[in-house]
Amino acid sequence: MAVSLPALPSAQTLNRRSLLGAGAAALAMPFIARPGFSQSSSGELRIAAWAGYISPEMLAAFEKATGIRATYTPYGTNDEILNLMKVNQGQGFDVIWPALDRVPNYVEAGLVQVIDESRVEWDRCIDSAIRSSEKLGAVVDGKRYQVPTDWGTEAIAFDTEKAPMIWGKASYGDLWAPEMAGKVTVRGHSALVGLGLWLEAEGRLPRPLLDSFASEEAMRANYDVILQEAIARKANIAQFWSTQNEAQGAFRTNGCVLGQTWDSTAAGLSEEGMKLGYISPKEGALAWMEGISLPVGAENVDQAYAFINWMLTAEAGAMYASHARVNSTAKGAEALLPAHARSFFESAYPENALDGLWWWPVQESWFVELRGEYQDRFLSA
Repeated sequence: MAVSLPALPSAQTLNRRSLLGAGAAALAMPFIARPGFSQSSSGELRIAAWAGYISPEMLAAFEKATGIRATYTPYGTNDEILNLMKVNQGQGFDVIWPALDRVPNYVEAGLVQVIDESRVEWDRCIDSAIRSSEKLGAVVDGKRYQVPTDWGTEAIAFDTEKAPMIWGKASYGDLWAPEMAGKVTVRGHSALVGLGLWLEAEGRLPRPLLDSFASEEAMRANYDVILQEAIARKANIAQFWSTQNEAQGAFRTNGCVLGQTWDSTAAGLSEEGMKLGYISPKEGALAWMEGISLPVGAENVDQAYAFINWMLTAEAGAMYASHARVNSTAKGAEALLPAHARSFFESAYPENALDGLWWWPVQESWFVELRGEYQDRFLSA
């Protein structure tokens, strides 16, 4: 790494190699319904999850394993599902899938219930994911509100012919280079973080970037500098994205050759046959974890825990990872992944790239509000 970034507690312990170190011998046991839970009359489950996360095959496999009939409602952003939960006062779904760093927002608003840890088959989940989730937002005031199911990153997607990137040299700064004018796609608020990491490595921020998440004073001091730089280089942005479909469309139809996108975005385009690569920049890929939370208005609680435990089996984890193109926290899931998924991962995170992941800190409500303010100023400039 060219720069040593401040790390959250336990953040360095969670990486793909430690998550997947269990190997094929550690395949999780097949799902077994809890005693007294009838598969013949086991009810329904209402799932709200990210668009592209749940496949019809997964729903069918879950119903076959448990007798539970599940319905799936997709959403596109963290703010979309959080706002919906606020409007509905935590009603309407039995399972939701917030990003880990946003869980405290739900707790603050009284929208999710405490996880009954005695009902979770924790031995199926990678230990480091359990431990690290405690520091990244799943546990608030000593109580757990989420079970981690997956993790992924946001880094640099690139056209392998028109904008080739090399491990160890690739940087968030490449997105803002003059020769990339009109060829880049980014998401508004996370692009400012990537740009901030580059400016921090250049010694151009007044405070460490992570201080921005701790106080409004530090956030404004840093973001004033970041925003000024972003506006000055805005001509590079051909398209802003907020959902995966939008990000993929930027490469498919809008002429973008470089972008700051999710790993799943690039993996999907690569599988379509596009000459698109994905690489962790030297400042560190932005890393996130997600999982299952239960809204306060969940009506099918037994079924929700059955779904959590099914998702933590190796078979379900592999189905999930292959379909959603994320990294499962289920032990042994990696042994069941197709070869192309393993190949993509190895090229995206070569050598010691996983040691330098930049884990999203908890984003408290005040930060999310200010983040939106700076993003809007960037988009409208």
